[in-house]
Order: sequence, then C-alpha cells, then structure tokens
Amino acid sequence: METITTVAGLRACVRKWKQAGDRVGVVPTMGALHEGHLSLVHAARAQADRVIATVFVNPIQFDNADDLETYPRTLEADACLLKGAGVDVLYAPTVSQMYPPGFATRINVSGVSEGLCGGTRAGHFDGVATVVCKLLMQTLADRAFFGEKDFQQVQVVRRMVTDLDLPVEVVACPTQREADGLALSSRNRRLAPHQRQIAVALPRIMRACAADIAAGADIPAALTQAAGQLADAGFEPVEYVELRSELDLQPLASLSGDAPARLLAAAWLGDVRLIDGMAVALPE
Repeated sequence: METITTVAGLRACVRKWKQAGDRVGVVPTMGALHEGHLSLVHAARAQADRVIATVFVNPIQFDNADDLETYPRTLEADACLLKGAGVDVLYAPTVSQMYPPGFATRINVSGVSEGLCGGTRAGHFDGVATVVCKLLMQTLADRAFFGEKDFQQVQVVRRMVTDLDLPVEVVACPTQREADGLALSSRNRRLAPHQRQIAVALPRIMRACAADIAAGADIPAALTQAAGQLADAGFEPVEYVELRSELDLQPLASLSGDAPARLLAAAWLGDVRLIDGMAVALPE
C-alpha cells in the first residue's frame, strides 16, 4: 500500500490506473477505523480493480470546536488496518492541501440536508458535501462506498452527485454492528464503561419501535414512546426519533407499499452523540 498526501501525487497514480483500464473505488473516512470501515473496503475490493481509502478529519463539517479537537486521530493504526484489508492507496491529505489559502467555496445540498442531523448541526452537511465532492474529483473514482449508519449523509452525497453530474456511482453498504447490536462508530471508543452499557438501548428501542410501526401502530405515538424510552434509559438529550422516506427523507405519517421507510434517531450520552437508523418493513 502506498500513502499519498498531495493531490498531484494522487492524480499521477490514478492516471496510470485509468490508462490501464482499471476501475477505481474510494472509501472516504475520517480515520479512527473499525470493522464498519473495513466492510466498505471489502465491498470496494469486490467491485473495483483499485481501491483508495481516504483519511481526513474534515474541519469544516464540525459545528463544535471541542468535537473537532477530541475526534480520535489514529493514522498509524488506520494505515495498518487498511494495508491488511488490501487497500492500494491511502490518501491522507493535510488541511492546507484540502483547503489552501483563499479557499472560499461551499456546496449546499438543500432538501435532504434539512432536519434530522442537519437541524442541530449548522453547516455540517455543507462541509460534508464540499469535502466529498473534492475527494471524488481528486480520486476520479468510479464508485464511492459509504455506510448506511450515516443514512442522511448518504442521501446528501447521492443528491450532490446527481445534481452536479459527477461520474461516480454511490454505493451504500449495510450498517455493521457489535454483537449486542450497537452500530459501529468511531465515537463509541469515547464512551465510558457505564455509558457503553446504556448505549445498547438505542438499537434495542429502535428495533422495537420499527416492529410496532410495521405492525400498524400509530406512528406519532410510537415515535414519542421510543424517545421517552431512550430518555428513561439514560440518553440526554434525545435529539430526534423520526420516520422518514428513504427516497427523499421526507417525514412519513403512514406506510405504503411503494415508499421505503427508515427509522432514524440521534441521542447523547454525556458528550458523545450516537446515531442509528434501520429500515421499517412495509405492509404487504
């Protein structure tokens, strides 16, 4: 595995691959890698001839300076994991490489970026869209791989790619979970032992809520009940528990056979924000 830190170096490498007819897959990450990230690498390996993994803690998507400061940075360990997973190139640019002096552009994706995580994290998805667009243009990837845990992020990227006619296919991969059901996340390592015990209530309560909705329960009542159960379990605050259309992330008041639905939630344990999402079975 080669490590590249500059746009010029990356493009020279990718140019050779493209001249040889290779299809390129990219897995964008902010590092602090875990098995969820590696599952994206495995998917990329199966669907592309060459795989690039990017590690870049993107400052413009953080709405909280403390969150940016405490975000785990483990590049050496990440490189070992990526090499073992068969990545061809680790692209690890510096902040100055990504945002040189005078950088003044932001990409705003309206609609799917509004509400949910976008409702409480001002500018977050502008930062996500901007950095992902830059990474896609820098890597010239044919396919880009993202995890469904960050479902709103996936839909923001899909909308951006469609609207800007970017020549890349966005591939969404299933959420990877711990044995007890907690979605894998780089933030999990910041949980204290007692918080980690509480955290498993998030997927458990969401699964029960999704099952109730699929069985015909009143949707607003089911969502309110789930939010209350999360608060009772120790989450504070509970930002949202919502049912949204998978296609455009619009709120759903009912289920129908032609509109895939997803239950989405965000809640805090101390200073750690956890999110999760899961599909809701549609009526026959």
